[in-house]
Amino acid sequence: MNMSTRMIGSLATAAVATAVLATAAIAGTDVQSALLAQWRVDAGQEFSAARGRALFERRANDWSCSSCHTADPRATGRHVVTEKSIRPLAPASNPRRFTDRTKVEKWFRRNCNDVLNRDCTALEKGDVLTYLVSLK
Repeated sequence: MNMSTRMIGSLATAAVATAVLATAAIAGTDVQSALLAQWRVDAGQEFSAARGRALFERRANDWSCSSCHTADPRATGRHVVTEKSIRPLAPASNPRRFTDRTKVEKWFRRNCNDVLNRDCTALEKGDVLTYLVSLK
């Protein structure tokens, strides 16, 4: 293998590695976008960060999302019953949030039932995610 062949091989390897890293970095955004697109179809209307914030802070049954996730979702929270630490909810502070569709649906189902005693609607989920993504 001559020098130019090795150089081309190294450049190709670097290009592939760069593409893989770039894909991993935007994967969370892709999942968020896909969820928002589906919920927008289901809800039949646009989402509102203001409504999302209001729902996030709304108390029902002595609970709110902010009870565990704090009033600032960019901060580390603590479960009010188990006292287990909860990593920040806002993707700006925790890029791994909202990157796995199955986990997102699971946690919305569980937390909406804990706070609201029911599943959240597509509009409510979209509003909350829109609010959380808007935080920088």
